[in-house]
Amino acid sequence: MSIHDHPRGDASRERFLTSPAGLVMIGFLLIGGIYLWMEHRAHLLGALVFLPLLLCPLMHLFMHHSHGGHSGHGSSSSTRENK
Repeated sequence: MSIHDHPRGDASRERFLTSPAGLVMIGFLLIGGIYLWMEHRAHLLGALVFLPLLLCPLMHLFMHHSHGGHSGHGSSSSTRENK
């Protein structure tokens, strides 16, 4: 059999996560995540104060993306009549 006979997709990932090596990796990631949360909780929660400020540019980009940007400004009949 060649390499191309065996599809590598979601099935191989599912088998890895349920294998002993995958379970050990999940355990280490959980322990590391808990350690980081316990040791750096004050830093993480202190940074949450700036989250609304950081979200403003992202919201602006996504909101302008939905209506096509500024390409339609200035071409309407109402702006021509006001001149």
